[in-house]
Amino acid sequence: MNELVSQIAAIVVAVLAFATAFWLYRWVSSQDSSNKRIAEVGQLIKDGANTFLRKEYTALSVFCGVVALLILLFLPSPIWIGSAKKNIIMTLAYIFGTVFSAIAGKIGIDIATIANIKSAEAATKGIEKSFMSGFRGGAVMGMAVVGSSLLGVALVMWLTGDTTALLGFSFGASSLALFAKAGGGIFTKTADISADLVGKVELGLPEDDPRNPAVIADNVGDNVGDVAGMGADLFDSHVASMAAALVMAAAIGGANVTMVFVYATIGLLASIIGVAGAKMKPDGDPTRALNSSTYVTTAIFAVLTALATWVFDFEWRIYLASVFGLLIGVVIGITTDYYTNDEKKPVRDVAQASTSGPAFTILSGISNGLLSVLPAMVGVGVTALVAYLVCDPLGEGYAMFGISMSAVGMLSIVGMIISNDAYGPIVDNARGLVEMGNLGDEALEITDKLDSAGNTVKAVTKGFAISAAGLTVISLLGAFISEVNAFAIEHNVLRDGVIFKLEGFDVINPLVFFGLMVGAAIPAVFSALLMLGVDKNAQRMVAEIHRQWREIKGLKEGKEGVVPEYDKCIEIATTGALRELIPAGLMAIIATLVVGFIGGVEAIGGFLTGNIVSGLLFALFMSNAGGTWDNTKKYIESGNHGGKGSEAHKAAVVGDTVGDPFKDTAGPSINTQITVVSLVSSLMAGIFLTTNLVHIFMK
Repeated sequence: MNELVSQIAAIVVAVLAFATAFWLYRWVSSQDSSNKRIAEVGQLIKDGANTFLRKEYTALSVFCGVVALLILLFLPSPIWIGSAKKNIIMTLAYIFGTVFSAIAGKIGIDIATIANIKSAEAATKGIEKSFMSGFRGGAVMGMAVVGSSLLGVALVMWLTGDTTALLGFSFGASSLALFAKAGGGIFTKTADISADLVGKVELGLPEDDPRNPAVIADNVGDNVGDVAGMGADLFDSHVASMAAALVMAAAIGGANVTMVFVYATIGLLASIIGVAGAKMKPDGDPTRALNSSTYVTTAIFAVLTALATWVFDFEWRIYLASVFGLLIGVVIGITTDYYTNDEKKPVRDVAQASTSGPAFTILSGISNGLLSVLPAMVGVGVTALVAYLVCDPLGEGYAMFGISMSAVGMLSIVGMIISNDAYGPIVDNARGLVEMGNLGDEALEITDKLDSAGNTVKAVTKGFAISAAGLTVISLLGAFISEVNAFAIEHNVLRDGVIFKLEGFDVINPLVFFGLMVGAAIPAVFSALLMLGVDKNAQRMVAEIHRQWREIKGLKEGKEGVVPEYDKCIEIATTGALRELIPAGLMAIIATLVVGFIGGVEAIGGFLTGNIVSGLLFALFMSNAGGTWDNTKKYIESGNHGGKGSEAHKAAVVGDTVGDPFKDTAGPSINTQITVVSLVSSLMAGIFLTTNLVHIFMK
């Protein structure tokens, strides 16, 4: 199979994914929904989510327009020095990436705000139909996102044949994803924290009591943060993994570019089969149903790629690296489940600690979050090591290519991962709609069970996504080296009389060490800026809730016809998120440029290395600690340690309040931040090589 045929096959399977998404969309839309109260609340959630998305995309279009202009002028080389055609292609690829990423978020919002209503009303008929409405709603997004990413990469390669343009496409996807994830995360946790702290702790209200002014904003937040934001995030991760692999495959030559497309195409095909065949029995366990679908998809991918490797005579060593990456991804998911599942020891230990007060909730949650980092970090390290050693005998460049293919393998079933991830916020919304629509205790019990499964699986998918991003950015480090060396050859860049060649990064080199220290600090600063944004925003919303509770007569008593001013809370969350989302992302990009222009490519190598290690540690710790606190609260609310309203419950709510921005704002945004700075470095590789203060000073 040649490159063109593999690209056409990728486009065909991407179209098949869109057809599957359309079928699933029609199925979800056709489910019964007749409750007027649920339709009314569902419409409020949909309107709020679309309003936020529209304002966010309007703000980001200005940012992306400025970046596109800078790319046109300076990348891959200044337009007055290099080829204007290359700069135009790079600019169009970047815009193409931002548009595809934005569409991924919009599709997620549209289906999630339909599926939540269908899942809520289906809960009155049993758990099976409610589960299927939630899962298939999430699967629409899974199919659309992965279909879009594979289609975009295939089209860029088909039309340009230029892997550097592919990095531009990936940068477009990741830059928009960074701000979409950060903005959505600030919105959702502003509302969630405010609703919980005032509603549950101060006023003793149930989870989704319609008297709580922040309750609609909370449900809107589930969609803009956990659906639209995560969709753009995983779209970016999938594109970045393929881009990194293709850059190195093109540098090596042979059938490797074809192999990347074949494996990515099979991954999407396996996800289509897994999603279409996913089912749950009427008396089944939703967590088991979600996990079994993932395992089936994994097995299908392993078998089909082995068959393709044999038929097309690909390298078996690269196959082993890909499958090993996928298997380690599943193992990392299982270890994440151990630390965040309310049936396992860590969550129950934190629940027990909560009986002694919130300080012990925080201490035990942080401790378990830190412990949870080791298995995933070791897993990523072992995967990179094994892939390197297995593929190194194939020749120069194959070791790093093997690592990139392990990332492609780990993300091969991302269609199923997104389906599971989007299921979580859909059934979370469904649970709120059941309570606000007074559909009865049995329906509430069903949606509670579905929501608990969603929290567990969502924690697993976050761990999976962060770990996959770790492998991807290690691959992007290899892509950065390839870009530097290709530029040096093309422009005859000399050092000591010979063509410059970047072999690696020596940490004893003061330039590398300088970059390492700065890069390691960036994830901490980035996280702080996002969480401070949540903190400031939540304080404004808490004040607004208090005002409404104090001033709206009859609201406290639940008097008929008296409703809170939900739109005021939505407006606070929207305005604050848009105000706070730009500084954190911009800081990371500017820091990359400053380090590159000071220390050149050696400093950037250290910067990326420090950023990867520190970023993975922070992301895993915060995501897992947040998941532990969230399910601790749910575990106590199910009747343990005194249940709702007990001192243990109040302590657990405080823990969950700390955990919310950990797991849904900063944690999952860090992996996108790492990807963005890696892509900026690769795109700026030539400029950093020739234009930096150290190089000028040494001249």
